[in-house]
Amino acid sequence: METVLLYILGIVIIAVGILVSIALHEVGHLIPAKRFGVYVGQYMIGFGPTLWSRRRGETEYGIKAIPAGGYISMAGMYPPEPGATAARNSSTGFMQTLAQDARTASQDTVLPGMEERVFYKLATWKRVIIMLGGPFMNLLIGIVLYAVVLCGFGIPQLSTTLGSVNECVIPASSESQECTSDDPLAPAAEAGIEPGDRFVSIDGEAITSWEQATEIIRANPGVPLAVVVERDGEQLSLEATPALAERYVYEDDNSIAEDADGNRVTEEVGFLGIGSAYETVQQPVTAVLPTVADNVVRVGGIIVNLPQRLIDVWNAAFGEEERDPNGPVGLVGVGRLAGEITSIDTAPVADRASALIQLLASLNIALFVFNLVPLLPLDGGHVAGAVWESLRRRVAKIFKRPDPGPFDIARLLPLTMVVVVLLGAMTVLLVYADIVKPITIL
Repeated sequence: METVLLYILGIVIIAVGILVSIALHEVGHLIPAKRFGVYVGQYMIGFGPTLWSRRRGETEYGIKAIPAGGYISMAGMYPPEPGATAARNSSTGFMQTLAQDARTASQDTVLPGMEERVFYKLATWKRVIIMLGGPFMNLLIGIVLYAVVLCGFGIPQLSTTLGSVNECVIPASSESQECTSDDPLAPAAEAGIEPGDRFVSIDGEAITSWEQATEIIRANPGVPLAVVVERDGEQLSLEATPALAERYVYEDDNSIAEDADGNRVTEEVGFLGIGSAYETVQQPVTAVLPTVADNVVRVGGIIVNLPQRLIDVWNAAFGEEERDPNGPVGLVGVGRLAGEITSIDTAPVADRASALIQLLASLNIALFVFNLVPLLPLDGGHVAGAVWESLRRRVAKIFKRPDPGPFDIARLLPLTMVVVVLLGAMTVLLVYADIVKPITIL
């Protein structure tokens, strides 16, 4: 029962975190919009019927029934039809009607006396700042949360303390991974090295990292090494001779390398038969931005390869393949991961809290990158429209042509509908995959 309650608690925590992130995203749009004088009629979290609202000044702030996003209602998001002072109805076809309806709805937000406080009349740089305000708010949230995780909680790292000592030497290519009476003792066990020992020096070189220790061991097969370890507060001098052992070669992504025929690649290196213990180490502030940048690059890679990634999700959901743990995941999957994190009662509370915060940080980075995609209805689409309008006007000025006026971004609404349908289909697929073939940490 306690595990179930912890699972639900994780889902609730991440859901609240997402709603707060959405709310702050919209604040990122709201503040510059008001600063630049745009009339903002509504600031809403969610969609559908209004559950609660309160008007402050000229803006109504509220919460709606469907917590699937949020929005601010700015006057004049779309300009009137070129050559007209106001939107008019169109009956020339579905696509034209769609654009005209958008212009009409936009004009309806322009109250008497507010004609100059519309979004489309702002300078390009002001519109870009308003539309980028939301994504960059998510970026800021991500940076702050990663700072809490890295500098406050710390992250697990390999230490110079031994977590395990093998009993015997078994080749990596052996089908059995259990010691038998015919297997030789592992060099570390033969030398008297025990779990919990901390490396002080190897071959006279002071050891400050696990990578340094393994590099020395791998490079000296068959060479007796003077090993100093600390055990129970005392330093012990031992001698260990690394054995020549067969080990798999790993790629940068920690997968086992394969040759042209698909066979796993091995190499012969020095081997003691030891494993490092992990310790949580607080990171310097300088580690935050590189971590965020790495996350941005990963999310960008997923978006660039999104069609293939979704094909992989489809194959996993409707076939025998496993889900890629580094692939796209929907909100249902995020909720399941949060529930699993909080229900791991064997992990310290601090570790579970850190994992939840990191999960929320990653979501905000994903929102930041995804909203920069230059397609409507995403924020990047409005930025692209504003930039294109500015380029048209600059070209017209250079060639001394008449000002072409505001770019009629409403004409892109048919494409927007296609994007919305595709996003909806992606959401449905991810929800289904998260239910039948979830990504799990357990």
